[in-house]
Amino acid sequence: MQEKTRGAVVAALMLSMALAALDSTIVSTAVPQIVGDLGGFSVFSWLFSGYLLAVTVTLPVYGKLSDTWGRKPVLIAGSVLFLVGSLLCAGAWNMGALIAFRVIQGLGGGAIQGTVQTLAADLYPLEQRPKIQAKLSTVWATSSVLGPALGGLLASYAGWRWIFLINLPIGVIALFLVVRHLHEPARGRGPRPRIDWAGALAVFAAGGVLLTWLVQGGVAWAWGSATSIAVLCTGVALIGAVFLIERRAERKASEATSSEGRWRETGGPILPGWVWRRRTIAAVNLGLGAMGLLMVAPTTFLPTYAQSVLGLSPTAAGFVLSVMTLSWPIAAALSQHVYRRIGFRDTALIGMTAALALLIAFPLLPFPGAVWQPTLLSLLLGAALGLFQLPLIIGVQSSVTWAERGTATASILFYRQIGQTVGAAVFGAVANGVISGRLGAGTDLDSVTRHTAAEPVRRAIDAAVDSVYIGAACAAAVALAVLVALAPRRFPVLEAASAPPQPAPVPENQPQAD
Repeated sequence: MQEKTRGAVVAALMLSMALAALDSTIVSTAVPQIVGDLGGFSVFSWLFSGYLLAVTVTLPVYGKLSDTWGRKPVLIAGSVLFLVGSLLCAGAWNMGALIAFRVIQGLGGGAIQGTVQTLAADLYPLEQRPKIQAKLSTVWATSSVLGPALGGLLASYAGWRWIFLINLPIGVIALFLVVRHLHEPARGRGPRPRIDWAGALAVFAAGGVLLTWLVQGGVAWAWGSATSIAVLCTGVALIGAVFLIERRAERKASEATSSEGRWRETGGPILPGWVWRRRTIAAVNLGLGAMGLLMVAPTTFLPTYAQSVLGLSPTAAGFVLSVMTLSWPIAAALSQHVYRRIGFRDTALIGMTAALALLIAFPLLPFPGAVWQPTLLSLLLGAALGLFQLPLIIGVQSSVTWAERGTATASILFYRQIGQTVGAAVFGAVANGVISGRLGAGTDLDSVTRHTAAEPVRRAIDAAVDSVYIGAACAAAVALAVLVALAPRRFPVLEAASAPPQPAPVPENQPQAD
């Protein structure tokens, strides 16, 4: 691919990623205006949960589809679905409709997140991949800083519907660049690969039910209630169904491969067994899952700490967190100079060891402390996690062939999302438990943050956030243990197979597929 053409494709990928990244932050500041217009205060949290559920459960499905049909059609379909969802959100007439349309957005967002990360590895050889990954990290960092401010401005001066309509021009430009400049090598004519639609549906159903249980547990119902137990049992039963369906699909794919050639192999299961049989990918799945869990501490609880304990304004509290998103892409871009010398695993170990030390340091801060103290820890934590995550993603993408890269990338992103969802549920329960213990039963984080002038309340919130950071430190320790125990010291690197595999030739006495 020529450099000029590749530059246009990279611009399209950055714009596409900006759609998904902005959508995670721009809506939050417009919630008061949305609720004031549409009502539905009791269920507004599903504006975020519904989108998160749809993105998470579709990641492995889109990963497999991109390996089967190619990255371009999946990215185009996902972008169109996201834009249709955005347009529908802008025209929502009540909260129920808006939540449903947010789910449609999430169905497209899953395709964007997974496929953009996969294409980033397709476009560049190993030694140049940190450059494109750093650009994508910068998109996320910029969106996390600008998203809330942009959402507040649009909601205040143009109306909350514009936070969805602004996606349309960005998405159209990205689509034009993808259609015009992204050209994947032709695969030729051959038997059409079979898609494991039964597996895709089972994965979607199981993931949706279990994530709903995690998101709503302790909120819509008590953890030990009959409803909670019923939802959990349903999710476990669906996991069993996924296992049986995927095992059958893998057996059929193996039989087809042995008789019809490697082209037929891409028609295997949505969640292939090799993802967990290979030490490299299995270790990274677990490591990034633990990282997703620990990320809940700074992203969810640090702003509350800054406002309630330090007495900062919402804008200043946002700055305490935003410095982490500034140091993250810088460390990610510089990580190549480390992993080229000592390897992917050891670089990630250095990053997570530093993160563990920083997470342990947070509960040691004095009460109430100075603003610069958590700000400095946040800045250094971003650098540590950038040094941890990027080498693992590049290492996994470099250890598989083109026909496996979409599935492998979606797998590690999927488990990172699962970790964040589990972390939100677990650490929310931890924080509420600490506050209840300090202030008495019947209190929670939402209620006490309205009374932060009282010294006992501030100390209770401080203790709750300290407990969350200790839990995050435990997750960091798990990530370290997983990498040491499971990950090979030197990741296998395949520089070949950067293009789609060509189908096996069709014998002359057999008709070709249309």
